[in-house]
This record gives sequence, C-alpha cells and structure tokens, in this order.
Amino acid sequence: MTYTFISALILLILIMDPIGNIPVFASQLKHISPSRRWKVIVREHIIAFGILFTFMFTGQAFLQHMGLSRTSLEIAGGVILFLIAIRMIFPDHSADNKAVVKHEPFIVPLAIPLIAGPSALAIVMLLASQQPDMIYSWAGALTLAILISMTILVPAIQLKDKLGDNFLIAMERLMGLILVALSVEMTVRGIKGAFDLIK
Repeated sequence: MTYTFISALILLILIMDPIGNIPVFASQLKHISPSRRWKVIVREHIIAFGILFTFMFTGQAFLQHMGLSRTSLEIAGGVILFLIAIRMIFPDHSADNKAVVKHEPFIVPLAIPLIAGPSALAIVMLLASQQPDMIYSWAGALTLAILISMTILVPAIQLKDKLGDNFLIAMERLMGLILVALSVEMTVRGIKGAFDLIK
C-alpha cells in the first residue's frame, strides 16, 4: 500500500478516534471547571503531537537499532489496528474503565494512550520508514490530524449531550469497520513482504 497525504490523514484520524474518545474525555474532565477543560485538551494534544512527531522522525533509526524490518512493523501494526477495530465494533462494556478522577489528568490517560497510543506510534513509524521521501507530508498529515481531533474534543461534553450516545456508538462502529479493512490490507502486505524476503 502506497500512502498519500489524504490516506495517511484519514488513517491517523481513524486511529486517534476522536469521536470514540468523547465519552472518556468527558468523564476525565467532569470535575474540572468548564473554563479549564479546553486548556487541558489542547495541552494533551500538544504532548501527544510531540511524542508522535518524535517517533516519526526517529522511527527509522529506532528500527535499525532494534534490528526490526519494515515488514515486521507492518504485520505488527496491522494486528494492533485489527484488535483496536474489533473493540470499536464490539466494545466490551464489562471491561470499560469509567473510573472518574478528581485531579487534573496529565499525559496519562489522555495524551497517552488515548491520542498517541501504540497503534498511532506504529503508524507514524511505518509511514516514515516506508516512504521517507514524503516525511514532510506525513508531518503535515499528523499536524492536521491532531488539529482535527482537538477541534472535535474541545466541545466534547457539548457534543456528547447534543448528539447522544446512539449516534456516537454508530459512528464508532463505522470507523471500526473501515479500520478493519485497513488493518487487513496492512497485514497482508506485511506477510507478502515476508514471503518475498524468503524467496
């Protein structure tokens, strides 16, 4: 799969899953004053962006240092995306951690792993290693994806109240279905690459 700016942007947005994160953000920010909430959301997105940006530009060196191939990263990334997509389509409500904290969240769990999770880290590394000549396009896609996520999540509580839980669940499952297809494509490409190396 050869990625373009648009396909990379869509993939990053799907992985960050801002709509699916609305209930979690609303819960985590419930005890914070409304005037402070947007500042926390912006701060957590900036932190997540810094982490993802660093992994994007150091990913190739990291792979070489660890002795990992792009093929193994593709397979691992595809498996991670598939597991996340399945949870989006079939959420396990019994395992849903809805613990409400009364202190202001910092880095965990909002920036990591909700925004910059394992799959997002794997994808930015994969983009940079697979098409390094487009690294600045990937940086632009990442920046825009973070801004879109931020734009959706700043009015998170208002969106949750206006749109309703059923709409959010439907959107979550639709994005999960798209992500399943992307994860299968990534895994198949990785497996094909592994067989090509054996030959």
